[in-house]
Amino acid sequence: MELTDKKQQRLAYVARRYYLENQKQSDIARELGISRPMVSRMLSEARAFGVVEITVHEPGSGAAGLLGRLCREFSLQGGRILEDGGDDRLTNRRLSQGAAELLEELQTSCLGVGWGYFVGQLLTWLEENPRTGSRVADICPLVGNAGFPIRNYHSNENVRLLAQYLGAEPHFLYLPALPESLEEKQVLCSTELYEQISQEWERMDTALVNISNYPSTPDFASVARYGNRLQEQRACGRLLAYYYNEAGGIIRSTQDFAIQIPWELLKKSRYVVGVCSANTSVRALRGALHSGCFTHIIARAGVVRGLWENSVPVR
Repeated sequence: MELTDKKQQRLAYVARRYYLENQKQSDIARELGISRPMVSRMLSEARAFGVVEITVHEPGSGAAGLLGRLCREFSLQGGRILEDGGDDRLTNRRLSQGAAELLEELQTSCLGVGWGYFVGQLLTWLEENPRTGSRVADICPLVGNAGFPIRNYHSNENVRLLAQYLGAEPHFLYLPALPESLEEKQVLCSTELYEQISQEWERMDTALVNISNYPSTPDFASVARYGNRLQEQRACGRLLAYYYNEAGGIIRSTQDFAIQIPWELLKKSRYVVGVCSANTSVRALRGALHSGCFTHIIARAGVVRGLWENSVPVR
């Protein structure tokens, strides 16, 4: 049966009266001059055509319950689980606000920040909602600067703007994220510039890291750095310029020439906050949680529920 605009409006009216305004079927029938069984059939049609969607929230399926379950199963200390905003833009705004609020809750003083799509979304939100009176005193990048024209991956510029919006002191890393070779990386990492940023990494109390999908754009010279390892080891996500699989294993390569905070040093930070944007996949979040790196997570409720709705054995 075809659902015309007129029929859809009629089904929506009946559904609204019954589900939202708590009217009895007999009262709706009397109002419309039809039989009560006809109202019942219209309610069934409304569900069949998708005019009405019924969601049952099991115990623990709300935001607080989801966060509690995450903390128990993955040894997290806390975070923010937020319902979808209706579209990606609004969802990312909610996630950005959650990130800003969490930094205040953690009383962050020395912040290390990654790069990626969400960082750009956070900057957009902070531009409209600056927190210049925050406790954050110092901000540094966790990875070098990208050589491609995508705003979200210009680490020093991200740090400069974050410092401006949070009222903090910026510290810059004047080195490329992806030098030409492993030999060049070794030379650059022996310089005073690298030593200075290493000292900032040692003293930071909070790291804010975007959880991204794999494959991703840009590609970060993955073939040159890893060969076929990402495919062979089933990469599912990316943190900074590190790749990992669903079991949380960081995929290593002797030819990895990316300049970024050492993985072991990142995990030593007092707080490591992983942030999912609106389009972060369930697989990427699951692998990130299994990595054991994070103390806090910020994510939309839908992707968190997916961890258990689509759970598969991790090998």
